[in-house]
Amino acid sequence: MIIPFKQLPPETLQNLLEEYATRDGTDYGEREVSLVDKVSSLRRQLEDKTIVIWFEPGEESVNLILAEDIPKEDDH
Repeated sequence: MIIPFKQLPPETLQNLLEEYATRDGTDYGEREVSLVDKVSSLRRQLEDKTIVIWFEPGEESVNLILAEDIPKEDDH
């Protein structure tokens, strides 16, 4: 389920973006990128609708995913 980022309190959104940006596996290549820059980039991608905040009820987890990777509902 998509969580509209504009409905989150600003502090909650900031904490979510910082937590995501500092997770293991969020590698930004060979150059060092500051946390501020990582969070700014994520925020821009949310505003551009390139990524979305995704809540997985079964796992009770929140993640950022590419909008194009949103799971499709089964039409049957």
